Amino acid sequence: MNEVWHQHKMRVQYKDTDRMGVVHHGNYITWFEVGRTEWMRHYGMNYYKMEEQGLLLPVLHAEVDYKKSAHFDDCVVIYSKVATYSPVRLEFHYEARKITEEEYKQMDTMTTAEPFGELLAKGSTKHMWVNPEWKPVRLNKVAPEIYDALQNMMEK
Repeated sequence: MNEVWHQHKMRVQYKDTDRMGVVHHGNYITWFEVGRTEWMRHYGMNYYKMEEQGLLLPVLHAEVDYKKSAHFDDCVVIYSKVATYSPVRLEFHYEARKITEEEYKQMDTMTTAEPFGELLAKGSTKHMWVNPEWKPVRLNKVAPEIYDALQNMMEK
């Protein structure tokens, strides 16, 4: 299975911090969603286009392990990758890591074999492919081109 991580760099926004000056714990889930959305866009699975095809991908389960705090204006990278997949389900793993200003400015690739930086949080989300009526669907049947792209990408 493909062990390449997609990386999305960002700066911590003031709005994401609490009165103590640290990133509110709930924002990590939002960051993971940003990472997942950018992973999908990078690999040609744009959410908007999938929804036009009648495919939805709701979250069934999410978990986060918090390690260290991030603060306003920190440089952060959200690493995302598919951990497991089937025609019906998809599971992502994530890591949020703090990097230096210099690393932030030099980062110019979208993928990496190994996450780097100071680990802030790691987690996962589990999803199920459903139709607009929220009934489970088999991706390989309703959108074989998307399933084939996912399968080909994961085997590289």
